Amino acid sequence: WRKAIVEGLLGADLVGFQVAGAAQNFIRLSRQLLGAKTSKDTVRAEDGRIVGARAYPISIDTASFRELAEQPEVAEAAKQLRSDLGNPKKIFLGVDRLDYTKGLRQRVKAFGELFDSGDLDPEECVFIQVATPSRERVDEYRRLRDDIDLMIGRINSHAGRMGNPVVEYRNASYPRAELAAMYRAADVMVVTPLRDGMNLVAKEYLACHGSDDGALVLSEFAGAAEELTQAYLVNPYDTDGMKEQLVRAATDDLATRRKRMRPLRRQVATHTIERWAENLLNDLDEARPRDS
Repeated sequence: WRKAIVEGLLGADLVGFQVAGAAQNFIRLSRQLLGAKTSKDTVRAEDGRIVGARAYPISIDTASFRELAEQPEVAEAAKQLRSDLGNPKKIFLGVDRLDYTKGLRQRVKAFGELFDSGDLDPEECVFIQVATPSRERVDEYRRLRDDIDLMIGRINSHAGRMGNPVVEYRNASYPRAELAAMYRAADVMVVTPLRDGMNLVAKEYLACHGSDDGALVLSEFAGAAEELTQAYLVNPYDTDGMKEQLVRAATDDLATRRKRMRPLRRQVATHTIERWAENLLNDLDEARPRDS
């Protein structure tokens, strides 16, 4: 169906993608599959129209998330979360749908090895993994759920103590206020999908954390990595490389973390969902054919 899909997309006047590479792939496919004439960011459709194909990386309502995270009850919930976890020196946080594309197996494996080796001290570090249930009627997703349950159980039995697991696993959905409290509390946000068009969790963390003392570990295969270049970038297929970056994110001095976090938070503060919509709609207005 690839020709039909490309032909269908060319019915639009402007086709938006999350990253520049995806827009270029679309232009290349239009040329190879349909023989269309193309330029850097346009395709001439069969009916003669010029169709734009560009990257519009989607973002979040940054101000809304920041305001939510600054509410006194959210700040108190973040404080309580640290207390409930035994006030560890470092809290790592992952927030994902329970989906095999999110790299959960690889991430949990990396943490297990770090706790086993002592590179992360189980007396001082806790990893919270929120996994929102997804497609539970599909066998592949049930297997993933069972695998993650088993892996985390083994890690906690080896490295945790009675009543103090080193991996706090939460297979549930949470309202935005509770997630904002987790973002505030987390010292290191871990976003390591095997492939992701964008991943807004990374941006939500940066909007909610509230200071420059945090750290973001981000998969190079997430679309967000093209914008958030100061994150601790990882290849989630490379377990040793991911472990190295997780330890760096936890142990780098405050000055280094701030040097990384400031531009990340500035990016999310300036490239908001409003700016995304404005850019796309302005380009659409320019791309639309005018009546003669």
